[in-house]
Amino acid sequence: MIATFFCITGLLVTRWIYLGHFPLSDLYESLIFLSWSFSIIHIVPYFKKHKNNLSAITAPSAIFTQGFATSGLLTEMSQSEILVPALQSQWLMMHVSMMVLGYAALLCGSLLSVALLVITFRQDIRILCKKNHFLKKSFSVDEIQYITKGNNVLQSTSFLSVRNYYRAQFIQQLDHWSYRVISLGFLFLTIGILSGAVWANEAWGSYWNWDPKETWAFITWTIFAIYLHTRTNINFQVTNSAIVASMGFLIIWICYFGVNLLGIGLHSYGSFTLT
Repeated sequence: MIATFFCITGLLVTRWIYLGHFPLSDLYESLIFLSWSFSIIHIVPYFKKHKNNLSAITAPSAIFTQGFATSGLLTEMSQSEILVPALQSQWLMMHVSMMVLGYAALLCGSLLSVALLVITFRQDIRILCKKNHFLKKSFSVDEIQYITKGNNVLQSTSFLSVRNYYRAQFIQQLDHWSYRVISLGFLFLTIGILSGAVWANEAWGSYWNWDPKETWAFITWTIFAIYLHTRTNINFQVTNSAIVASMGFLIIWICYFGVNLLGIGLHSYGSFTLT
């Protein structure tokens, strides 16, 4: 991933020098920057020598995003073009970079929450099945067999306790890193929305216009604000906040990618047409 990070960085710097502006003017360039963001999120914890579960999320995400950006769907968009007047501003780097960094961090944190839900629900289903199986077997045999079954269960209790302990520790780590990464992404997203509002006022004379991109960005911000509230509220369980973050994963893709399929609104210059 370190080699991937430097290769993408070189691509961005080369395109920046060649075009004369920061390469964030269309969907192709933002996907390259999104892949770079996944790579830097993957690398940063290694410099701090923290063991975490981000690598299982960030590495495939960076590879998938880079692969899609270089696929045939965005061939025309990858060609260099003159920057449209609406994007000829110093706010381009500030606004779009913060938004894409926010998307990257929120996507990683949401995927960690999805993993937490999968592990938790599998554990609950397994425990429920074992309880039902044990009860059926217990009441279908005589007293001696029942005692034997009970002794076998007691002997396996220590093994199950150790296994459940490590699983609980893993779930706690997933929740911890999901909260930290989503908090960082929420900060980036907030800065991106505020800087975009200032830029919109300079370019279009209004801080907010409720076009599809702005509307879904606000929905995304609201979803993760709810996540942070539920996560810090001691009355809510971990799974409740993880469910909210999992919903946010879908909302991000609608905001970032789905809206571009429409090709309407003030952000239509970032759209593309499927052929």
